[in-house]
Amino acid sequence: MYGRGKRSAVSEVVLQIADAPLEETVVRLALASALGMFLGLEREWSQKSAGIRTFSLISLLGAVFTVLVLESDIGEGLLVLGGVLVVVQGILLAVQGLTEEDPADTGLSLTTSVSMLVAYGIGVLVAVGFILEGVTVAVLSSLLLVLKRELHEFAWGLSRQEMRSTTEFAILAFVIYPILPARYEFDIAGITIPLEPQVIWLMVVAVAGIGIVNYAIVSTYGGRGIAITGFFGGLASSTAVVGTMLDHVNQRPEAASYAVAAILLANAAMATRNLAIAVGFTAGGGTDILIEAIVPLGTVILLAFAVAALTADWSESGPMELESPFSLKNALGFGAVFLVVLVFGSLAETWFGTLGFYATAVASGFVSSAGATTSAVVLYRGGQLGAPEATIAILLATVSSIVVKALLAATSTNDGFRNRIAAYSTVLLVGGGLAAVVLVVV
Repeated sequence: MYGRGKRSAVSEVVLQIADAPLEETVVRLALASALGMFLGLEREWSQKSAGIRTFSLISLLGAVFTVLVLESDIGEGLLVLGGVLVVVQGILLAVQGLTEEDPADTGLSLTTSVSMLVAYGIGVLVAVGFILEGVTVAVLSSLLLVLKRELHEFAWGLSRQEMRSTTEFAILAFVIYPILPARYEFDIAGITIPLEPQVIWLMVVAVAGIGIVNYAIVSTYGGRGIAITGFFGGLASSTAVVGTMLDHVNQRPEAASYAVAAILLANAAMATRNLAIAVGFTAGGGTDILIEAIVPLGTVILLAFAVAALTADWSESGPMELESPFSLKNALGFGAVFLVVLVFGSLAETWFGTLGFYATAVASGFVSSAGATTSAVVLYRGGQLGAPEATIAILLATVSSIVVKALLAATSTNDGFRNRIAAYSTVLLVGGGLAAVVLVVV
């Protein structure tokens, strides 16, 4: 009887703890200790001087000191003192690492020292109530520790030009973006044009980021298959795909089969990128998602894949050499394209109605369909364009991009190559147009 009552009491306590909200102090302390243990797991596995227990205690210490500061009369000096103690311990580990004969041990000791300070910060975050932030820091820190070898190999394998491009991209993404205003208005000829500088710059960063990621993929797998070369190369630069395939066909006429497929896949990549911009940058905002663009652009993508799969000789493959994945000049040029399109599109819409913006979208699509797409999305988000008008502008930009690739291919001396590009480009245009018409009718 007594044992049963005791078990009931224990079960009730366990249930109360399990049901306790994250705001409860005891739960925060337990979570801080668990996250510290998680962060110290890799250090323990690597057999370092500080492991699971040490990291768990450090996170718990940060949480305890933070709770005392928040819920008692103890000053913030206690929290600072705890941080100083962790730093001192880290310095001692670093000094110990300096005495090691193996230079690698020095770097590992420094990493452990910094990780200990991170563990202390995680405890503070959780105790303050930043649960998601604390978990995120713990997971990312553990990931950095686990991927040590891969990160080192990646950094050592970068060329000077690639390193410069990566640094410039980081400046654009993490330095310039945060200082831009969320909204800005200016007047031209008595017309007020609202802009969202942060959204515009985020689109620049997104397109540049796509180029960097796919530059790495093409550089790694470019010679192993035309599918990766054409599609991912098209995300980075569809014009580069056309230019490279022109060279292949001029040098090797028998390469026309997979060269045609590569250009078709580049068109598919271009349409995919435009669709991602149209849907991604209208999701989660104050406007509805541009779902009208999904059917016609999706049709272009599917047709391009289907034709490429059915017509290409996949036993062939060829490498692709892309230029620098990213440069400040390219980023500013891209930003200038769709910023000019945005401004003149707003003016054209005011002066000539929606047809004026359509003409601007067609013209800009010859230069950058992504720029025209982003401009239409920004105007849609700002309320200057409705969903049908923005969708039509995106489709016109996509059409003009397909046309310009066909015109570039028409410069080839290989009649079969340029005729097939013209025919298959027409198939993409007609298919996308019919899908748009069906969508409107339905």
